[in-house]
Amino acid sequence: MRKKIAGIVLGLLVICAIATGIYFYQNDETQAEEYTGAPTIFIHGYKGTENSFGHMLDRFENTYQWGNKGFIYYVTENGDIVDYNLNNGRYAPMFVQIVLEDNRASFEESTEWIAAVLLHLKENYRVEEVNLVGHSMGGILAVKYTMEYARNDYPSVNKLVAIGSPFDGIYNERYFEIHQDAAAEDLKPDSHAINMLQQNMFPADVDVYSIASTGDSVAVPESVKALRSMIPEQNFKETIIDDPQLTHSALHESMQIDKLIHSFLWQD
Repeated sequence: MRKKIAGIVLGLLVICAIATGIYFYQNDETQAEEYTGAPTIFIHGYKGTENSFGHMLDRFENTYQWGNKGFIYYVTENGDIVDYNLNNGRYAPMFVQIVLEDNRASFEESTEWIAAVLLHLKENYRVEEVNLVGHSMGGILAVKYTMEYARNDYPSVNKLVAIGSPFDGIYNERYFEIHQDAAAEDLKPDSHAINMLQQNMFPADVDVYSIASTGDSVAVPESVKALRSMIPEQNFKETIIDDPQLTHSALHESMQIDKLIHSFLWQD
């Protein structure tokens, strides 16, 4: 009888081991962990920090149980990458947060750092495809990465969400009396960085969703709508929320926007 029970237990352990291996395993030769499915990368905006998407990701993981926050990547002002693997062997749609120490760097430098993070994911965790979610300047950086890096030995982009991203620049001149740095120069209307972005070719097979609010005084709807001319019509979706209380920094705290993102990324 004991032998029979031991055999049953052994059989169950073997089944569990096989099931676990399907979802998460380490390659003995490369020591690289492999995750299936496209992780979703969250990119903060100008002067953003870990808190910029921190509450949204907490809601995604703990309130809605849509997946798990697998990684936080910190990029130092020198471009060094420090990664924290929070996955702990769990398998679920994985969220990755990128935090740039120099959160006032130019579009070009910031996008280069983001590309380095995504290349790290590809080389160490075999991530071949990602979704991108960016707030404010983070949405601009997501578009720039997709135009200039995706598929050139870097992970390709499946879907992209831009939240309150001023693709024609920030129209408020007083904004630049306070903010004077490389990113602020790029965020000015008709800057070289904005003009180059608008002239670049966007891939025809990436679905894009732009979300904005009438209450946003930084990324006003007129500037947000400039993205329309950059994305193939059949791949573009836009929602302008008519809410004077939904300000620029409140966009990533809105449960309404949480649900719009979820529907676009994982239900459409």
